[in-house]
Amino acid sequence: MATALSIVSLGAGQVGASAAAPTSVATAPAWATAQHRLGGAAINQVRSITVLLNTRNEAQLERLASAVSTPGSGQYRQYISASTFHANFSPTEATTQTVVSYLTAAGLRIQSIPDNRLYIRATGSVAAISHAFNTQLSVFAVKGARRVAPSSPATMPASVAALVAGVDGLSDGVGMTSPHHANEAAVAGSASRAGSAGVRPADTLPGPPPAFVNAPPCSVYWAQKIDTTDPAPATGKPYVPCGYVPSQFRGAYGVSGATSSGIDGSGITVGIVDAYAAPTILSDANTYAQLHGDQPFAPGQFRQVNAGRYDLTAPPSASNPTGCGAQGWYGEETLDVEAVHGMAPRAKIIYAGGMDCNDSALLDRENYLIDHQLVQIISNSWGGLGDIDQLAPNLQKAYTHTFLQAVTQGIGIQFSSGDNGDELLNAGVRTVDFPASDPWVTAVGGTSLQVGSTNNYILEAGWGTTSSKLVNGSWTAPAYLYGAGGGTSTVFNEPSYQQGVVPASLAGYWGGNNRVVPDVAMDADPQTGMLIGETQAFPATGGRPAGNYYSEFRIGGTSLASPLFAGMMALADQASGRTIGFANPALYGTLKSNGYLTSSHSGGAFHDVTRHVFSVVRVNYNNSIDATAGTSRYLRYTDQTGTLQTTPGYDDVTGIGTPYGLNFLSDIGFCC
Repeated sequence: MATALSIVSLGAGQVGASAAAPTSVATAPAWATAQHRLGGAAINQVRSITVLLNTRNEAQLERLASAVSTPGSGQYRQYISASTFHANFSPTEATTQTVVSYLTAAGLRIQSIPDNRLYIRATGSVAAISHAFNTQLSVFAVKGARRVAPSSPATMPASVAALVAGVDGLSDGVGMTSPHHANEAAVAGSASRAGSAGVRPADTLPGPPPAFVNAPPCSVYWAQKIDTTDPAPATGKPYVPCGYVPSQFRGAYGVSGATSSGIDGSGITVGIVDAYAAPTILSDANTYAQLHGDQPFAPGQFRQVNAGRYDLTAPPSASNPTGCGAQGWYGEETLDVEAVHGMAPRAKIIYAGGMDCNDSALLDRENYLIDHQLVQIISNSWGGLGDIDQLAPNLQKAYTHTFLQAVTQGIGIQFSSGDNGDELLNAGVRTVDFPASDPWVTAVGGTSLQVGSTNNYILEAGWGTTSSKLVNGSWTAPAYLYGAGGGTSTVFNEPSYQQGVVPASLAGYWGGNNRVVPDVAMDADPQTGMLIGETQAFPATGGRPAGNYYSEFRIGGTSLASPLFAGMMALADQASGRTIGFANPALYGTLKSNGYLTSSHSGGAFHDVTRHVFSVVRVNYNNSIDATAGTSRYLRYTDQTGTLQTTPGYDDVTGIGTPYGLNFLSDIGFCC
């Protein structure tokens, strides 16, 4: 519910001429060096940019966000409306017009400005953009690809730059995201997984993705089938589940009774943000629900608010027309939609698909859901390498401004924590992923979940997987494959809600007191992942002609954990009869008040996930679809988390733990 807010609005101010030196609004990426420069970019090439504007009253905005989300505050859950946010915190119309006038005078064309005026999207030629920002856009050789970037810092006149937080879109491959899901496509490797067919117009999405099929044997529930044929140490180990279905997740996390008695998400709307849009999403989700004993979407229960035009020429490479991999995002959307619907079957879902995988495109869709007040919860199963995603601080700041608006309006935002553990193998240093590291979102880490024959919870381990392959009758040495992201931020300070829960050894990992990721966790391990249903492109096989067919396969990653948790939060919103919004202060507060769940299912609202090392046997088709090219056998080990550690209490793999049933729904709803 929106409430009146007593804040003195600042005047628009007058922007006058200034003789001060031009001020930097964006820097060149580290790889844009003279030795890598190939020459100037084609001056007539048209590019899209996003100019990010400063908010007003930023200190007041942060205080308000903290007050409305912190139990015990006099303003707890007294949320404001979008129009109140505009009046008190958005850039003024005069500010916006000043920047618009500057851009149009330089030859750029304005594409869109959201109602909250946090940014201006524009297009222009390389020549116009170079002129507007007093730099030269050049082509650089980067790891075998050609990328465009400024040859020097981008600047604007001081009087205009004072209004601008930064500029995105000047450089290729900077501020790009990837989905946080994991299956075995990259491991299996297959001609059937070659990219999209043919060259398509820039705004036309490709058809369904190449097919992937689970290889048998696999189990319906944990340890249903046991390996009795492979050499030690696989002998006697369980085969992986074929993929859990929603009834198993609802049972394991203790909400089966709630959903069957009407606490099913009714009256709550969950937003999902990804790139692009799967062309068969609604029919796939409805088919999947019906096949697994759930109701399909009712009329009006699912809708999309997509960008409308899609950019398949997006970076990272100026010469790569499928840089963002649109088809790879289809499985992400399918997983997100089917997971939320599975946990909260009557919740409404609004999917918002960005025009590409650039941060500014996804931020645009995030902002749309928030500024139009369409949802109570948003699940995001994507992110970028590193604490600020290789971003200049200005784009990170733009995310934070958007999240702060969400918090003040009572919208809770979840981000998956990542699928590459401590990121040492990718970044060369230990780092968390962004936006999950932002202190105004709930970062969702991952576990390996065992579900029994009656949909009962057995145990969870921290998700971190090493893999051995059976080669000539012997198992290779285990090698790290993937795992839940986590660790300590180098950018954000420790938020007050983590104090007293997060060990000092983690908050002080870098010598200060910093934000630690994740906050909570749910199942993410692809070995214990979710069975999803998606239309895929099959080659001719098994007497069936080539074509697009609905099929089901197992998938995991913290891309699964985030929508599962969003579904749990939808149930908690409904059960409490109120909008919980940004949940972190209440999540940590609930733990402080009630502790962890006991073996008798009394006490706290969270499973304390501690270290459990177990192994499973997995079989993959070598061609991803059938046995004609043979199979490969793997032995996968859990809780192999590198520098991250699953420990009693809070840890940097699973956060404060995983939610449990009615304890969670009541405790978080009526905290603290």
